[in-house]
Amino acid sequence: MTADEAMRLVNSGDSIYIQGSTSVPNVLEQALARRGNELKDVIIYSAFNITKEEAPFCKPEYKDAFITKSLFLCADQRRWVKEGYGSMIPAFLGEIPFLFRSRQLPLDIAFINCSLPDENGYCSYGMSADLAVSAVESSRIIIAQINKSMPYLCGGALIHESKITAAVECDDAPVALTFGDPTPIEAAIGGFIANEIPDGATLQIGVGGIPNAVLNGIKHHKHLGLHTEAMTDGVVRLIEEGVIDNSLKKIKPGKSIASLALGSTHMYEFLDYNRDVEFYDVGWTNDPQIIRQNPKVIAINSALEVDLTGQICADSIGQYIFSSVGGQHDFMYGGALSEGGKTFIALPSRTAKGIGKIVPTLTPGAGVVTTRFQTQYVVTEQGIVYLRNKSLAERAKLLISIAHPDDREALERAACERFGYSFLRLKTDNNL
Repeated sequence: MTADEAMRLVNSGDSIYIQGSTSVPNVLEQALARRGNELKDVIIYSAFNITKEEAPFCKPEYKDAFITKSLFLCADQRRWVKEGYGSMIPAFLGEIPFLFRSRQLPLDIAFINCSLPDENGYCSYGMSADLAVSAVESSRIIIAQINKSMPYLCGGALIHESKITAAVECDDAPVALTFGDPTPIEAAIGGFIANEIPDGATLQIGVGGIPNAVLNGIKHHKHLGLHTEAMTDGVVRLIEEGVIDNSLKKIKPGKSIASLALGSTHMYEFLDYNRDVEFYDVGWTNDPQIIRQNPKVIAINSALEVDLTGQICADSIGQYIFSSVGGQHDFMYGGALSEGGKTFIALPSRTAKGIGKIVPTLTPGAGVVTTRFQTQYVVTEQGIVYLRNKSLAERAKLLISIAHPDDREALERAACERFGYSFLRLKTDNNL
């Protein structure tokens, strides 16, 4: 049927999950928005949406039709949430499948963006297994884009065509993302982290310049494994070159494991029907008790700011919600429990506007995504420090040492005022 015909299955008061990553079903989203003047109080759940345009259902004229509740805020809804036309539900990404399945977040309908069916009638969920698997299981109506341009990804994110309530054919290529070479700052940060990664490690690594710089630094490593949240071009390159062979992993040995994918057209072509790469429900990939079973887990995550005690803010700029906790906590915890595991928080010492990212205290309203009890390594272009088992005063001294040089004097004054003699006596101690 057409997308507009499929939207007749949506009624006022329904709860809808809309698939994310680069599998956002844009044709269905647009058709839903076209019913904005007919519907009321439709709740929309979504997470980590990578799209070319803002979400059409968030517009102020639809404020009574749609109630948007993002589970990981991205650019498609960020402006509307800031202006009060939507909101964000704080949750560990890995726990959201349980919230769907237990009906704590009840769903009526799932919108998904699928590949063409294989010879047995199974469609792949494309680039986003993460929440889509549990959302489909928890919904009574499944509306699917059957998308000629969606790659068929292997693993646990498949649906038989007989389970689809309404199918809408389309040819809508997933958003292709490209990233330039790392900047000198990103390269420096990546180099520090790469030096800490041993052969045989299992990687969780994200998206952008710093992760790419890390991957550049480990291209001569051996027998690396991949158990991550997001599949990217950088790790695909290491898979193609044999650096990532997954030979030493305990969980799914021989397979690269992820929950979602975002990257270039080349990466999408590489993943299509590639049985050496598997995608699964984020409730499984992000389970710390699963993560910890792999050897030498290396978890690399980012931050918006870090205070002098090692508290990590990664989801907000003051009160302004920027993203969410995502899987940072899941992998920071699972990585810390892994035998030989290491966890890293990586960030430039300053923003592009010259504002320090290592701060005396977090900006009022900022959220703590990773607590100071969990923080191990913190890395800037100025260096790398290890905070675990350090006192608050010791942490302050270490973090000041990797802050931007022009910020250190003010940070030292703040540390002296906050920690008193316990900090002052460290100023001449070079053993930290």
